[in-house]
Amino acid sequence: MALRLVGISGSLRRHSFNAGLLRAARDAMPEGAALAIHSIVGVPLYDADVEAEGIPAAVTVLKDAVAAADGLLLVTPEYNNGVPGVFKNAIDWMSRPSSDIARVFGGKPVAMIGASPGNFGTILSQNGWLPTLRTLGAELWTGQRLLVSGAGQAFDAEGNLIDDAVRAKLARFMAGFVASL
Repeated sequence: MALRLVGISGSLRRHSFNAGLLRAARDAMPEGAALAIHSIVGVPLYDADVEAEGIPAAVTVLKDAVAAADGLLLVTPEYNNGVPGVFKNAIDWMSRPSSDIARVFGGKPVAMIGASPGNFGTILSQNGWLPTLRTLGAELWTGQRLLVSGAGQAFDAEGNLIDDAVRAKLARFMAGFVASL
């Protein structure tokens, strides 16, 4: 049986570098593994009053997909040297109710990658995720790091990865993560 991973991009932009990086990761999966792409589009801002009425359908879909997966790939942008609010909001929703945290995140192998137009890739955003992932009980894979800087040159106008060197690094990253599972 093939390993099943879920990948989520933390960007809402149609031609996002990070959504493109996620698509390229799906295409770079080694034999015996598959990456299903899921989206945070449609996840509302967290509101305990909304939660009291029931978990939104978009959140339930994400939670169930992650819970059923063998691993999770977070593809994080970096906004103002930190974690993107919309992405953090989606993860916060996925931790509700708190009794579901262990089912969704507990012991779940998680890898992170990201692309940014800046010179430092998404190093600060990736580091910013560490306390959240630790709190949720996820198991961060630290075998490699993938930080795509200068993303404007690595992706075309539609957000497709066009840089062969980045594509090769991504293939090595995904092979390493899958081998760790």
